[in-house]
Amino acid sequence: MDFSCPIPIAQYPKILLAHGGGGKLMHQLIEQMFAPTFDSLGTQHDSIVLTPPPGAIALTTDSYVINPLFFPGGDIGSLAVHGTVNDLAMSGARPLYLTVGFILEEGLPMETLWRVVRSMRQAADRCGVKIVTGDTKVVDRGKGDGIFINTAGVGVVEHSQEIAPPSVRPGDVLIVNGDLGRHGIAIMAVREGLEFETEIESDSAPVVREVSALLDAGIEIHCLRDLTRGGLASALNEIASAAAVDIAIDERSIPIREDVQAACELLGFDPLYVANEGRFVAFVPEEFAQKTLDILQRNDPRSRAIGRVTEIGKGLVTMQSKIGASRIVDVLSGEQLPRIC
Repeated sequence: MDFSCPIPIAQYPKILLAHGGGGKLMHQLIEQMFAPTFDSLGTQHDSIVLTPPPGAIALTTDSYVINPLFFPGGDIGSLAVHGTVNDLAMSGARPLYLTVGFILEEGLPMETLWRVVRSMRQAADRCGVKIVTGDTKVVDRGKGDGIFINTAGVGVVEHSQEIAPPSVRPGDVLIVNGDLGRHGIAIMAVREGLEFETEIESDSAPVVREVSALLDAGIEIHCLRDLTRGGLASALNEIASAAAVDIAIDERSIPIREDVQAACELLGFDPLYVANEGRFVAFVPEEFAQKTLDILQRNDPRSRAIGRVTEIGKGLVTMQSKIGASRIVDVLSGEQLPRIC
């Protein structure tokens, strides 16, 4: 891929309202930047016709408004791709296609847009998906915060399992695929200009390969949930409520890096509620728990079994603390950290 911006920067160093106006400048943006980079955009038409392989179709959509646009471990472009393919993976789907809609702010440096577009292409290549169609709009200066990205993802479900909250059963073991809290703290550090002894990088990454490995190994999976906004605590409460079960977790088993824990204590955050972008929790029957853990630990040795579903109940999530006390893990009324994805 050519790493120099294909738009004549000397003429158009920044995004103009005309780049979203349907005229010559918009077509230049599409034909010189987007179409060659997202090489599956196809013909200039209002929609694209796809022929998916046999199997049920999974569909998801998401929007990304993160501030700042670039952060240790990623940027809004790679985050948009990872987040969308991970949502598909949570139903056990193999991601196939993505769409992308850019909402650009007038005055955005063209080099910034090119950096984001290039990052999206590289992330899509790593995830094995094609960006097949898109849209561009430009809003007035001061109305868009640089770049907003909307995506939709299409995947195919090639198994017969029902991977969803209603499948959760008492006795299921909860397993997370790595350490928690890094994404939210990485964003906060950049946003507020904080410096720690070590740089904390976001965990933003695709999890498709890990989920595929579980399915290929014949693991019976009752539910998967990525731990994005609201972190582990919110995800568990959502699943407990939807499945009408009670869940118990053990704080001593939850993998949180020491630097992330220290940063949370300094900032007054609970790491259970801090967002992640490459982490999920799997609910599997006890007889599959060790095999699941073995597979996930090949990718990340910090994967851990953190608790289990105790009984049919009222959707209560409790945690045994490091000192042996038990407390309810509730849902926050808002977000500890806004604009983290």
